[in-house]
Amino acid sequence: MAKKTYIICNAHLDPIWQWEWEEGAAEALSTFRIAADFCEQYEDYIFCHNEVLLYDWIEQFDPPLFARIQDLVKRGKWHIMGGWHVQPDCNMPSGESFVRQMLTGRKYFLEKFGKAPHVAINFDSFGHSRGLVQIMAKSGYKGYVHMRPQPQHLTMPANDYTWVGYDGSKIVGMRPHGWYSTPKGNAALAIKGTVNQCADGDINMRLWGIGNHGGGPSKKDLDDLIILKKELKEKGVDLVHSTPEEYLAETIKHHDLPEVHHSLWCWAVGCYTSQIRVKQKHRAAENAYYLTEIMCSHAANEGLMEYPFKELSDAMYDIMTVEFHDVLPGSSIQPAEEMGIRMMDHAIEILTRLKA
Repeated sequence: MAKKTYIICNAHLDPIWQWEWEEGAAEALSTFRIAADFCEQYEDYIFCHNEVLLYDWIEQFDPPLFARIQDLVKRGKWHIMGGWHVQPDCNMPSGESFVRQMLTGRKYFLEKFGKAPHVAINFDSFGHSRGLVQIMAKSGYKGYVHMRPQPQHLTMPANDYTWVGYDGSKIVGMRPHGWYSTPKGNAALAIKGTVNQCADGDINMRLWGIGNHGGGPSKKDLDDLIILKKELKEKGVDLVHSTPEEYLAETIKHHDLPEVHHSLWCWAVGCYTSQIRVKQKHRAAENAYYLTEIMCSHAANEGLMEYPFKELSDAMYDIMTVEFHDVLPGSSIQPAEEMGIRMMDHAIEILTRLKA
């Protein structure tokens, strides 16, 4: 039985998947409102969430809720985790696109919340390129939490390990016990199972919260966890509402981590080739963006034009959003694919005008 379990509440919310972005935005509003209420009602509870895209929707559509979240972050009740624009596909974007996911994400969270997470989060992405290690390490990240590939798809030497990049860069990889979500009303049961599965005297991290279509915490789950915390305390086990950063600090102290020198593959390999049109448009938009950015930088440096910050930012927003792990891989419904193509066309049109 574990001596300490760090429970990380989240609401894995696909902004686009079996629905279009408008429904994703509506679910983000509902989920964040409920999470904010619970943060204020439960003393020890901490809600954790990542992805700039969702926070940007809250800022646009419900400014009072956004202000509440800013206050909760200051009080340590709401944790900004991950720090990327979205949880992207981690195989197909170029290295520079991964840099932009991190750079723009961390810039947003620093400006809006004064936070720059140093544990990256990609719970649901379909495999992870080893090339990410170097980019994350040199972007200021110390850890990386992922769920896929699961144990039945990829054997790992341990749940927590040192992931080594091609250039020798290192970060701590973490594949938590269980899954990133729990069915409504079953969080305590799932967490208790994880505690019992772990080695005696060990520490572990367990993710919980209703997922995929939002939801996050429920009142029943939070009430059940109060009871479970008391029950486990009598057995010498600490159950702690926590954050990925806090768990990372503890696991480094308590574990001698084995090294992993390969990519984390494979999962859902059919998604690497499905819905080819959105993949082709994405690559065309990437290539157009980085060429146009160089051209504009040179022209602005020569005093021939004002640097087009807003236009380039709008195009990059489209590119990064389409890199979401259910859009670019082609695992979403047809209207989502069409949205992805439309966004890439929008980005390419902006870039074409800038080049001209």
